[in-house]
Amino acid sequence: MHIHLDALGGVAGDMFAAALLDAFPEHQEGVHASVRAVDARIACALRPHNDGILSGARFVVSGPDAEPEPAGHGHHTHEGHAHGQGHGHDHGHDHGHHHDPASGHGDGHGHAHGGRHGHRPWSEIRAALKAADLAPAVRAHALGIFGHLAAAEARVHGIAVEAVAFHEVGALDSIADIVAAAHLIAALEARSWSVSALPLGSGRVRTQHGPLPVPAPATTLLLAGFSTLDDGIPGERVTPTGAAILRHLCGDDPGRGRPRGILGRTGIGFGTKVLPGLSNCLRALVLEDGAASGPGRRDLAVIAFEVDDQSGEDLAMGLDRLRAEPGIVDVVQMPVIGKKGRMMARIQVLVSPESLAAAIAACFRETTTIGLRYHRVEGAMLARAARTVEHDGQSVRVKVVERPGGRTAKAEADDARGHAGHAVRAALRREAERLALEQEQEER
Repeated sequence: MHIHLDALGGVAGDMFAAALLDAFPEHQEGVHASVRAVDARIACALRPHNDGILSGARFVVSGPDAEPEPAGHGHHTHEGHAHGQGHGHDHGHDHGHHHDPASGHGDGHGHAHGGRHGHRPWSEIRAALKAADLAPAVRAHALGIFGHLAAAEARVHGIAVEAVAFHEVGALDSIADIVAAAHLIAALEARSWSVSALPLGSGRVRTQHGPLPVPAPATTLLLAGFSTLDDGIPGERVTPTGAAILRHLCGDDPGRGRPRGILGRTGIGFGTKVLPGLSNCLRALVLEDGAASGPGRRDLAVIAFEVDDQSGEDLAMGLDRLRAEPGIVDVVQMPVIGKKGRMMARIQVLVSPESLAAAIAACFRETTTIGLRYHRVEGAMLARAARTVEHDGQSVRVKVVERPGGRTAKAEADDARGHAGHAVRAALRREAERLALEQEQEER
């Protein structure tokens, strides 16, 4: 399963949770349980919503310091900035994002929580998540998302990560958004994620340190490498929490495209702000593997490059290490003639698309190439099964393949290596293949 996020209105933590719960409502109770495990004072609900154009859902959080439901339609910015703990702030003042009039959105969409939640150190949030009765995978995803936020804010303010303290991102409603997102990511176990081009918005947000540009500085760091667009609608369109979730999901491959697949479930999650002429929503498209690409078909990526300045023995070791990398399907090399008549090795690597970024890094690490090419392709593969048979006290691995004309078997050559003489090795392999086919027939 692959999940593609279509950021029509933007991306925020509550919009992400709402979109996935709209597509997978059976996970509502699990989300509620995970959120309550972090803080029993927090309540969350999925509410149907229709903006007059589209219908979907909103993820609403309530608690002692959660952002109150707006009387009309506010912005999805119950997420603010983080600051070093040494920064002195008057907690009686507003800590949230107030939109600058130049952005086209009035200050009335900001937060005025007074001193209700102030600063919450990253170390305190991390300790609470570790102490909570969460499933290990949920805890890991929540810590990962918050970790991206903390690292980005530390860079923005020039402080150590341990010194980061959050404003609205540390409020209970934002913690609930992140824990809900973490629960859904863990529960759905999607093979991969992708996102459309992101609307960056424009204008400024006002903080206690003065006005800051949209997108917020931490958001820009988190969105490095993602495709963006300008749809002419101002305001904050991707929040820091939304950006941290995307970074956590897409990792080192933010440019990953939407793959082929069968379109299954869809979900629409709304933010609270009304955008002029546009639904403020995030849409989740669930793509199932299989029949859309035809039986036996799969998506692959091909990496290719040439090497002319690496010794043969070192290159062989490097390619062996590439073959052992997770997600790499095969590595082949062939001799070619390059510039100035030099003999070179052309390397071709087949890799699963979700492992492409890691495979590229491994190619640069294990070989001397300084540039490579890659593209995505479709592949076809026959159904196969691995068997181990016993013959004369020797275990031999055999691959049985379903071909259009019938099943064939191929014994692993390495398992005959200990026998002297071609005829002996060939006889061992033929007998192992015969036994494997017999076993296949008996089990059918």
